[in-house]
Amino acid sequence: MKYFPSRSLCAALLAAMLSPLLCGCTRVLPEDYVNPYDTSGAQSSQETSSVESSKPEIQDILPPSSSQPDEEPSSSEEPSSSSEPEENPGYVPAMNADYAQLEGIPSAPVTWGPGRQGDEKNRPYGSTSCQDQYGKYCAYFIAPDSEKVYLTFDEGYEAEGRYTEKILDTLKEKDAKGVFFITGDYARRNGDLVQRMIDEGHIVGSHSWSHPSMPKVSVDKAAEELTALHDYVKENFNYDMSLFRFPAGEFSEQTLALVQDMGYQSVFWSFAYRDWEVDNQMGREEALKEIMGRAHPGAIYLLHAVSSTNAEILGDVIDQLREKGYTISPYDLPYFEREAAE
Repeated sequence: MKYFPSRSLCAALLAAMLSPLLCGCTRVLPEDYVNPYDTSGAQSSQETSSVESSKPEIQDILPPSSSQPDEEPSSSEEPSSSSEPEENPGYVPAMNADYAQLEGIPSAPVTWGPGRQGDEKNRPYGSTSCQDQYGKYCAYFIAPDSEKVYLTFDEGYEAEGRYTEKILDTLKEKDAKGVFFITGDYARRNGDLVQRMIDEGHIVGSHSWSHPSMPKVSVDKAAEELTALHDYVKENFNYDMSLFRFPAGEFSEQTLALVQDMGYQSVFWSFAYRDWEVDNQMGREEALKEIMGRAHPGAIYLLHAVSSTNAEILGDVIDQLREKGYTISPYDLPYFEREAAE
């Protein structure tokens, strides 16, 4: 079965109002449907605007009402065959939700963290308890207990992506795959790096359009944050994102349900450390000790690409994890729909 995303937020909202759907339902592609995005390659040039001036309002970048972009992308290359997850080819999010069924779900922000205490396998209690409680929303705070571990990178306002390039070089050298969670600002300024992620077989995930605290905004605004970036990446890179990382890890049960109903997975983490402070980077040996000392089966590593230390030690991290018997796995955790309310 094939699926397709909504053409714009307006269409998604209209569909939600006129034809209430079961939570998480997707829409089936008609047999005679012609994909309007199959005619081009991807944007490859970086935006030249500064960080301060490159965060437009969402309405400034929402796609036109027509399903066809206003202008043909400049590249004539064929889209990369790696633009869809290998484990579920052809899947794209539904990008709509039953707002009525979201109303009864708690909207209060949830405070959480992996913590430093873990079980006999070093799996942190904070992540395993959240997985038990919120995993029903297709949210992953930790992966199943196995030798697999996952490398994920959050992208922010890094000038020219200088550390991201080095991280990509290392992943290529070590034959390892990762997930890169990007914002709208990053996608606009670093199109060449986003395209490289796609071309080299990594997964590009959504970190929202403008990085708000999702449980502190309206449901409509939260949906716009996903839809705006989803449509921008689809139109400029011919790529369908399906993974979402909540900005700052801040969520509510209601926003978890919203993300799931829009066809995305919520990906949290079972390891993180203070690597985002660019002027207060941990030393090489100290960082390696921290990362390796907290290794565990099914780990989802959160690393920030703005970290010079992460870029420097990534190769050693991969080597040492493999020496411990872990597999650096391409992201392969499945999406599942939310059960309809009784």
